[in-house]
Order: sequence, then C-alpha cells, then structure tokens
Amino acid sequence: MGRKKRQKEADEALLDAIFHVETEWKHLQHLVENSVEPMYETRDRMNLAEAKYMFLLKEAKHRDISLLRY
Repeated sequence: MGRKKRQKEADEALLDAIFHVETEWKHLQHLVENSVEPMYETRDRMNLAEAKYMFLLKEAKHRDISLLRY
C-alpha cells in the first residue's frame, strides 16, 4: 500500500472520529442542559468528550485536513 493511500485512510479515520466525538459531546451537552441536577459523571463525560473533540480538531488543523476535500 502506498504512502498516499495510507495517509488518506488515516485522514478519513480522523474525520470519522471527529464526527463521532462531536455527536457524543453534543448529546451529553443536551442532557446536562436539560437536567435539573445533572450527575457529576455526566458532566465529566461531557467535559472529556469536549476535550477529545478539541484535540481532534487541532490534529486535523495540524495535518491540514479539510472536510471540503472529502
């Protein structure tokens, strides 16, 4: 397998991970916002999902990956 093909597959996997974590983060955020007293575990999971999302976005920016290309 060529280098370009492996890099393209890795870039696509990164974009898939970004979309997955974004969905998870927004779902947890919605739960916390609509809860009267959200559990600490839910808030922690939401903060962790947000941190993962921001990390993946920075990695995509570092790799110069654009959603418009895929």
